[in-house]
Amino acid sequence: MKLIGSLASPYVRKVRVVLAEKKLDYAIELENVWVPETTIHQLNPLGKVPCLVLEDGYVMYDSRVIVEYLDTLTPVCKLLPPNGRERVDIKNWEALADGVIDAGVAMRLERTQRPPELQSEDQIARQMGKVQRGMASISDRLGDSPWCAGNHYSLADVAVGCALGWFAFRFPEIDWRSAHPNLGKLFDKLAERPSFRDTLPQN
Repeated sequence: MKLIGSLASPYVRKVRVVLAEKKLDYAIELENVWVPETTIHQLNPLGKVPCLVLEDGYVMYDSRVIVEYLDTLTPVCKLLPPNGRERVDIKNWEALADGVIDAGVAMRLERTQRPPELQSEDQIARQMGKVQRGMASISDRLGDSPWCAGNHYSLADVAVGCALGWFAFRFPEIDWRSAHPNLGKLFDKLAERPSFRDTLPQN
């Protein structure tokens, strides 16, 4: 398998964490989708990473699709229940964590990809509201539990950990630890796992 992506992307990191947890071999090919010479559209018509290229050439995109597939490849460290409400709950955690990232990415793009005179403070404030509400919801749902979904590590924790790690990387000024100490506790526990230590975001 070949993973196409960026070392800074939280969505790519989620896939890399799952690959590490599942002990699956893969090669990574770095791709910067923001430069004119990017070739990402040859693999993904939406121009996004991550993309996973299988041995037969089949291309899979969207981190949520990719990690769901990867979990089926080996029984090592099962991250999703086979079906039912528990599975939906974990996927709902993932959707919430990814949604918080989506809002953060929108804020970052407004600041970095648009000329200063065209940047919208209203748009940035709207996205920040999503981030704050999303993190508050994650914190409320986590409560005092050791893990996001039940009493065991799952894809929910991977998704939340990658979201928090990206905000620590890109928006260190957002003090989510003080606002939500339980998220800081979970994040520190996840940071001790080799899958998280070996995939720290970087430019």
